[in-house]
Amino acid sequence: MSALHWLQSFCFLSFCVYGVRCVRSAQMTAEFVRYGIPQFRLLTGALQLLAAVGLLVGYAYPQVGAVAAAGLSLQMACGCIVRRRIGDDWLQCTPAALYLVLCALLALQLACA
Repeated sequence: MSALHWLQSFCFLSFCVYGVRCVRSAQMTAEFVRYGIPQFRLLTGALQLLAAVGLLVGYAYPQVGAVAAAGLSLQMACGCIVRRRIGDDWLQCTPAALYLVLCALLALQLACA
């Protein structure tokens, strides 16, 4: 398995888990209240699950995976902005920032595949 496929699999699994947590977890409900955007919790979870499916489809159709990864990058950028606006420190923004970079790299690699 190539490094690209490992990264794609890692992001697929990560966003599946996070998407399900957004939809079903009481902890995530509280987090979205803390973020000041509780009305976007279900949409966030659904978009992450949809993008995860796009990453999976991207094994056969890399362009679909590239669009999904780009969408996740955008979502992670928004996550970083929201966290900074509510006063989270840089350490608390690190996971979203790392996923932003990983998904952007994945999008670029899949777009060129």
